[in-house]
Amino acid sequence: MDNTNISTNSKSLISTKRLVLCGLFAAILCISAYLSIPTPLPMAPKITMMNFMIFLIALLFPVTESFLIGLVWFLLGIVGLPVFIGGGSGIGYLIAPYGAYTWAFPIVLVVLPLIRGKKYNRVWYTICGIIGVLIIDLIGMFWLKSSLEYDLKTAFLTGFIPFIPLDLVKAVVVAQIIPAFKRIVE
Repeated sequence: MDNTNISTNSKSLISTKRLVLCGLFAAILCISAYLSIPTPLPMAPKITMMNFMIFLIALLFPVTESFLIGLVWFLLGIVGLPVFIGGGSGIGYLIAPYGAYTWAFPIVLVVLPLIRGKKYNRVWYTICGIIGVLIIDLIGMFWLKSSLEYDLKTAFLTGFIPFIPLDLVKAVVVAQIIPAFKRIVE
């Protein structure tokens, strides 16, 4: 019997267990597009759970797995499955005025695992979460400014200020619960 296939397969980039876990989190990320909590705020009528899941994945998984989860979700949305916020999908959704908030998510899924380090530190993970919020909301704001030809003040007031408080809360909460999730996924 030839054992070369057995030893080659055991050295794969991601184990089967981790691949299944990535698939599970990709599915949860897709579902999170539909999870929202209504608010009394006119500028941000819903708190969506998508950012929450993006931060959780980025702060929980290594960069390869985080990227893989985001890639699966993003490609599903591009080909037309309704997995973006509010059930949106397709290239049209991504180039619409608010689309950049969505295409900023894969950037965060790569940047945060690279900067956060391997060892959990509550303060540093919280700072990383805040950095993620700034990446998403600034990219979204500047795309909104460009696509709607807003001046910087208008873009800031409509594309940054309404989102920043709730996004910060989500990022800070995620940074605090990472140890519990690490125990579950490892």
